[in-house]
Amino acid sequence: MSDLFAALTNKISGQELKVVFPEGLDERVLSAAGRLAKENLLTPVLIGSEQEIRAKASQLQVDLEGLEIADPSKDSRFDELVQSFVERRSGKATEEEARQILMDENYFGTMLVYKGYADGLVSGAAHSTADTVRPALQIIKTKQGVKKTSGVFIMVREEEKYVFADCAINIAPDSSDLAEIALESAKTAEMFDVAPRVAMLSFSTKGSAKSEETEKAAEAVHLAKERAPELVIDGEFQFDAAFVPSVAQKKAPDSVIQGDANVFIFPSLEAGNIGYKIAQRLGNFEAVGPILQGLNAPVNDLSRGCSEEDVYKLALITAAQALK
Repeated sequence: MSDLFAALTNKISGQELKVVFPEGLDERVLSAAGRLAKENLLTPVLIGSEQEIRAKASQLQVDLEGLEIADPSKDSRFDELVQSFVERRSGKATEEEARQILMDENYFGTMLVYKGYADGLVSGAAHSTADTVRPALQIIKTKQGVKKTSGVFIMVREEEKYVFADCAINIAPDSSDLAEIALESAKTAEMFDVAPRVAMLSFSTKGSAKSEETEKAAEAVHLAKERAPELVIDGEFQFDAAFVPSVAQKKAPDSVIQGDANVFIFPSLEAGNIGYKIAQRLGNFEAVGPILQGLNAPVNDLSRGCSEEDVYKLALITAAQALK
């Protein structure tokens, strides 16, 4: 295990945290949950039919000791969760509708987090991002002062750690969105023991080109500085000016960032998604995430192509987020 996850393991050990896995019958999820419980790192809460989960676990030779299983159709908390959901949706769902909605494992699992029966949720192995994020936005919602959730990847290669955002959620963020993403990404960096030095990326460095896109990035830096004057942030930067000291000396000699940025804010989802995949495939970085940030409680989204190891690692991250 890398130093990154060894540190996360130390953080969450002994904290008695619970993480919900709505996809309790997925082989990857079930195997990862069994491993997490066996290592006594957290208590996995699997959503689904107990009979079916136990049969699947037996088939996979997964020990269910230390895990919890919650079946929405039989759970003693169901009526309480229904009433709380109706109240949380403020007239957007009747009790009858709520009963039907909470039979969905993602909604039921998210309500367990909202009511404090669990500390976080990991889904997406068999569901789309929308299926995972929608219940979180409707029930858990974003923290005070945060308008939108965003998705980051921690890019890891041996001792190197960088934060890339937003690579998962916001298609075309405006300057206010970018500033918010930068601030939340800095907090995420700190969670991974990275002292944030934030670069707002574009195709221009400090006014070398003028367009709506470059001005949006520069304005985002201004807005972020207003909200967090202590944060080390600058831009707009081309990536090389943010990452290569010799290029920074030529293109941005007066900047607080001198080729030593470690948090990179991309101007669009398109750029962020392409950027992290290039680093992953050509640079041999491990892309950990996406990690959703800005929510009142941690909910994280797996790729449907994820491995058991991906589930295991994202659960560690989710548990660590719950400590904040």
